[in-house]
Amino acid sequence: MLENTQVHDCMTHPAMTVAPNMSVRVAQQIMRDYHIRHLPVVRGHQLVGILSSGDIRHACPSDATSLSVWEMRYLWEQVKVEDVMTHSVITVKPSTPMIEAVRLLVEHRFNSLPVVDDEDQLVGILTEVDVYLLFIQTFEHIGQNSAPSFETSVAVLP
Repeated sequence: MLENTQVHDCMTHPAMTVAPNMSVRVAQQIMRDYHIRHLPVVRGHQLVGILSSGDIRHACPSDATSLSVWEMRYLWEQVKVEDVMTHSVITVKPSTPMIEAVRLLVEHRFNSLPVVDDEDQLVGILTEVDVYLLFIQTFEHIGQNSAPSFETSVAVLP
């Protein structure tokens, strides 16, 4: 079952996206409202970057400031997604085997991969949650009786 699974079988589509000229504050609010940590950045349908919650954390103003809340909010509104996003993005195609996509996630310690077509237009996003759901569905399909045991035996030495 898993050996034939491709990214298009598991990815989230359509992906929620933001534009490069959107304020980071608005993008951050979208992430909070929808409980997501990654937003592909698109111009039209063309992928130009990805914004992660980590990117936002690194760009956030320090709490140790003499600015008022209103001044900080005004300044934060001026910061654009394109100023803090990751510009060089590793992507996968819908036809990429899941095992290859998962290897990329592990190798680069990513939590998501944008999915693009042959014209590099965004068609979805593969997230770690999508991988977890595949894992759950696979074990439910196999059935609990034939699922592999992860218990280890411990030898007792005299």
